[in-house]
Amino acid sequence: MSSFYGKLSTEVYDLDKPTGYSFGDVEYYKERLSGVSGHILEPASGTGRILIPLIEAGLHVEGLDMSTEMMEVCRERAGERNLDIKLYEKSMVDFKLPKTFEAIIVPAGSFLLIKDRAESIEAITNFYNHLQPGGRLILDLFLPDSFRIGETKYRSWKTQEGDLITLQDTLAEVNMLEQYTLSYGRYEKWRDGSLVQTELEPFSLRWYGVEEFRLILENTGFDHITVSADYQHGTMPVNPEQAITFEAIRTN
Repeated sequence: MSSFYGKLSTEVYDLDKPTGYSFGDVEYYKERLSGVSGHILEPASGTGRILIPLIEAGLHVEGLDMSTEMMEVCRERAGERNLDIKLYEKSMVDFKLPKTFEAIIVPAGSFLLIKDRAESIEAITNFYNHLQPGGRLILDLFLPDSFRIGETKYRSWKTQEGDLITLQDTLAEVNMLEQYTLSYGRYEKWRDGSLVQTELEPFSLRWYGVEEFRLILENTGFDHITVSADYQHGTMPVNPEQAITFEAIRTN
């Protein structure tokens, strides 16, 4: 996995999408998991935006992430709520845990951070192997919103301490054959007019067609596959701007 979240980009993520912030996904995952009494795993759990509200709802969720910085924030946010959490610092591609789960969830398109197709299929197989028979995989995808190489977007945030963080995000590469985009995010933190921290983040995103991804799940062994759009269960997507959620069952 080539994408990462360093210290500054993690701070921005926590400012922009704090714990519990929802695109409709927090409520959706709570509803879809409401009957799960066993353990749930969230690979790429990040700062706990979704993981922590699910734990607060009484679900037994454990997290997994590659970013030390993201996990530190997750522990801090959980501590603020007096929650005990279990986190693993591992990649969703090749993690190995001595247990299986009743459900595995990958919200918010985090699965798309796996740039290499072979690694993405390895990750799906890994999810399958870590599910109990009858266990569910619930996973979000989305499609790119721009293919204009060189396009740059700017955003900024104010921290509680009064610092200014700016982000210059530039699309550098679109590989139509391999189905991924590569952009570079330049983060800068300013204090009293002086630059005090900067970070350059390469950010790759792979995309999939709906039927393509359904076939990947089927070939891995998943069954009873449901595709939903914009967190309306069973409503098929009709335009490329919608969030797409797959739900699949390991039947044996």
